[in-house]
Amino acid sequence: MSDQRGVILYGPPASGKDTVTAALTQLGGYAQFTRLKVGSGKTDGYRMADAEQLRDLEDADDVVYRNERYGNVYVIDRPGLADAFSAGVPVVHLGQVAGVQDLLAGYPAGWLTVLLWCPKSVTESRSYGRGDADTAKRLSVWDETRDDLVAHSDFRFDLVLHTDAVSPHDAAWLIDQALADRAEGLAE
Repeated sequence: MSDQRGVILYGPPASGKDTVTAALTQLGGYAQFTRLKVGSGKTDGYRMADAEQLRDLEDADDVVYRNERYGNVYVIDRPGLADAFSAGVPVVHLGQVAGVQDLLAGYPAGWLTVLLWCPKSVTESRSYGRGDADTAKRLSVWDETRDDLVAHSDFRFDLVLHTDAVSPHDAAWLIDQALADRAEGLAE
């Protein structure tokens, strides 16, 4: 296994992936992995690409995981991961267990898998509170995430945090500690 360390945050919409990542970034050494996006809509927080660039990555076997949601294609790519690891500890956001599994298998590293969870009512409240125009779609995706967890009930996350009960600061500290403990265990 590589001596590179990374964090995978899995959870439904508005479970706190961005907020916990910001808290991790404040600890130092962490940075959110910026996925490729092929499509339209929000561009902030993505490396935008076109269909030809995606085909080139696929032809080079540089796509670790891709999914389609909200009418767009989102990609985790090998060159992007290599860049992220060279800059520190990447934090990758995912909403599908298959994506977590593909990343674990397709890019070996000291990954810490973290399930961020909150009740559907909290997702709804947070989504409305931040002014999302597509709260109904996000609630539908919350249902899909719950169903995904049920379908993959044999998959075990390294850490499970209920973001309606733990602050982003405390969640970041717990993640940082778990990652440090894992690195220490590998060094022994």
